[in-house]
Amino acid sequence: MALEITDATFDEVVLQSDKPVLVDFWAAWCGPCRMLAPTVEELSSDFDGKAVVGKLDVDANQEFAAKYGVRNIPTVLIFKNGEVVDKQVGVAPKATYTEKLEALV
Repeated sequence: MALEITDATFDEVVLQSDKPVLVDFWAAWCGPCRMLAPTVEELSSDFDGKAVVGKLDVDANQEFAAKYGVRNIPTVLIFKNGEVVDKQVGVAPKATYTEKLEALV
């Protein structure tokens, strides 16, 4: 299951991770976000132990959404060594996210 990331846990879970981290910036009212949710859950299983896959609710956690300039959701940011190395705005096929993560693990 995808990890629930909050402003309080972002530093530890994302920025200090020794593995690549995929963060799905989403909101409950966002239709495309709900479309992407099953894909994020599958990626969490597929990359278990190889990468961290999490979700950040932008309504409840605005600090890091603002810091990384997330204006449209869903936005998926991929981090490696605490830096953003890839970005996907909007819904994309699962293969798109898989390729991005595979290149980093």
